[in-house]
Amino acid sequence: MGSAELAEKDADQQDLEGIGDDSTLSVQAGGTDTDDGAKLDGRQETSWDWNTDPHNPYNWPTGKKAIQVCSIASIAFLASMGTSIMSTAPEQLRAEFDVTLTQSILPLSLYVFALALGPVVGGPLSETVGRLPVFIGGLIGGTLFTLGAGFTHSFAGLNILRFLAGFCFAPSLAISTGTINEMYKPVQRGLPSTFFILTPFLGPGIAPVIGAFVTHRKGWRWTQWTMLFFCALSLLLIVPFGRETFHPILKRRRAEQLGHTVPRSPALREKAQEFLTITIFRPLLMLVTEPIVGLVCLYVSCEFATLFTFFAAVPYIFERVYDFSSEQTGLVFLAVVIGCVLGTLTIILCDIFLYRRQIPKHPPHMVPPEYRLYPAMLGSLGLPIGLFWMAWTSRSDVSWVSPVLAMIPFAWGNLCVFISTMQFTVDTYTGSVIASATSANSLTRYGLSGAFPLFAIQMYSKLGINWATSLLGFISLALLPVPWVFFKYGKKIRSLSHYETPTY
Repeated sequence: MGSAELAEKDADQQDLEGIGDDSTLSVQAGGTDTDDGAKLDGRQETSWDWNTDPHNPYNWPTGKKAIQVCSIASIAFLASMGTSIMSTAPEQLRAEFDVTLTQSILPLSLYVFALALGPVVGGPLSETVGRLPVFIGGLIGGTLFTLGAGFTHSFAGLNILRFLAGFCFAPSLAISTGTINEMYKPVQRGLPSTFFILTPFLGPGIAPVIGAFVTHRKGWRWTQWTMLFFCALSLLLIVPFGRETFHPILKRRRAEQLGHTVPRSPALREKAQEFLTITIFRPLLMLVTEPIVGLVCLYVSCEFATLFTFFAAVPYIFERVYDFSSEQTGLVFLAVVIGCVLGTLTIILCDIFLYRRQIPKHPPHMVPPEYRLYPAMLGSLGLPIGLFWMAWTSRSDVSWVSPVLAMIPFAWGNLCVFISTMQFTVDTYTGSVIASATSANSLTRYGLSGAFPLFAIQMYSKLGINWATSLLGFISLALLPVPWVFFKYGKKIRSLSHYETPTY
């Protein structure tokens, strides 16, 4: 998530590349138009209604949509899995390549940095050539670079190939939300969106478990071979069953098929200007001029960075304090999976019992964005609770069960804060401004997340386990008021924005 696709709240509301906002088009196969639409040259003028056209993804059969969701979810899981599958490999990398501890974490961090940069290219590209070519092309490229990472005997080569693999996989995280929006109307999006959002969050929890076992028993290269198995699964789903979903491209193709003359595509210069504005310049400007964008990015980025710090800190804690093996340490991350599942259930319940109850109280489609923040307000409490709990029970005279359980409220709160604040951001801005806001979030989130593991071990060795984890807890405590302040003063803050925001 976090690209131009989130700007597409409803694909049927877009200006479909100049074909026209009216979904019913009059198409004549030949001859000359007349006022009464009579037959000319023996050819009958026909009417085309995009809303009922079977090529419209909204009208696809349920099974076809489900396969598409499973396909993109598998790629998103694969992309997020790559962030942490090598979290237990640094010791083997140090031994094989004779590098320092910090250097041994670079293959992990560079992959995460690539997730921040990949959508900058992949998002706009998917709106030019279509979603499907970006999905397939990125998946094939990521598969080849992952294969190369498994074979390389150069540490520099490993870093480069891991970065390029992450760069290729990254667009799948950014454009998948748009794909779901293009297949399901708002009232139908609940279940498929929930299923999809959960999959990339499960990756960082499941991958360390897999990585710990294959690294210990087969060596670090098997982390890449394991990735290839998931690549093959995704290819088997997306290549034969994947379909294009981007409405402007599909509508243009359908219009041409029916013989309708469509306007030319925007010139390359216009597309380049739009790309620079939406995905680079405006996101950076919004970070410093829009309180909503700046504070949401800061909050989400710090908590994501804390999660990625765990990839280095958890082995440090549990191997030193509790004498865990690498495989036992990997199993600790199942607590993150449990927290993510609980977070998903929390978001669903908040939507059903809190957000939807506001719908009858407001005009259609005019529920204030602040009502999206209920899960974030709840989750903001879980973050410091989990971190301080983990900080002061990670000692030999306390059972290992306690710090493991402490990771559950943290993971729960992290998912609640991320999803809720992103929904709030999407509801706050309009049009391409949403794309810029979410691009800013993606850049800062993965940028900070890639940096934190590089100094995590030094921080823990200097400050000690208790105070290093407490430092992360103090950061979450300092940022805790963010969703609460937006819930109470959101309307006033929105009114001060430099961009168009809802007035209700």
